[in-house]
Amino acid sequence: MSAIRVDPGTETRVRAAMSSTPRADFLPEELRHLADADHPVMIGWDSTNSQPSTVARMLALLDVQPGDRVLDVGSGSGWTTAILSTMVGPEGTVIGVELVPQLVSYGRERLAETGARADIREAIPGVLGLPEEAPFDRILVSAQATTVPVRLEAQLAEGGRLVVPVAGVMTVVDIRGGIPHRRADAGRYSFVPLEESEL
Repeated sequence: MSAIRVDPGTETRVRAAMSSTPRADFLPEELRHLADADHPVMIGWDSTNSQPSTVARMLALLDVQPGDRVLDVGSGSGWTTAILSTMVGPEGTVIGVELVPQLVSYGRERLAETGARADIREAIPGVLGLPEEAPFDRILVSAQATTVPVRLEAQLAEGGRLVVPVAGVMTVVDIRGGIPHRRADAGRYSFVPLEESEL
């Protein structure tokens, strides 16, 4: 399996967005000394703040454009939600969804403190994503699925893209002509599981 090619300009925009959105701001105060470490950090409620290099790769694959409508599934502490809001700019929209009520509150507080232009909503058990607000230009999933979540594919706009770890493999889905085209990226990844009932 080979790596999916990413435009160098996209990687540059990802690095800039991550640099302007410090990870430490989205970690509990007692864990902020771990912000520069390239590994996941447990933030409570059986959830993690993802490894920065993994976040960078996912965002590069997602290839967010200014003005996009983006859905961030499994928003956790709100860090990726905030990075995405920087990438879409003032004309774009970013909505995070999170199943854990305490993390919804925590993420919202972090977004408010940092001034990020994004929202986090509590996910409805059994409902994956935000079908009532679809379509989205980009969907990022920060939890591991066992199969490609077709209910999220259905929430993509024409020309839209989904990035989701599936059974340890980062998977990219592009919608062209109303048909999902799936590709697997090189490497292996570990995430907390996506709720199976939501697939």
